[in-house]
Amino acid sequence: MAIDLWIDVILCLSVLFVASSIFLVKNTFSAIVLFICLGLVVMFCWIRLNAIDVAIAEAAIGSGLTGAMLIAAWRKLAFNESGNQSDEQKEKSE
Repeated sequence: MAIDLWIDVILCLSVLFVASSIFLVKNTFSAIVLFICLGLVVMFCWIRLNAIDVAIAEAAIGSGLTGAMLIAAWRKLAFNESGNQSDEQKEKSE
């Protein structure tokens, strides 16, 4: 088998493994990190298909921006669930 075929098989298996791991993990933060990793693996798939512009967009939007927004939302939810009041709740009580 050619090396190109092996690279394609490894990329396909990596996408399947990471995507299924997202649903199987119990921890929310781990799921977010796996989602970011999935975006990076898909970026390598786009590079392999010679779609560099799509790969750049996937890295910037799919992994970077969406990952940062998910982590920000996770931090806010984790802060609120720990028993502390959010800024909105503090303003309402005043």
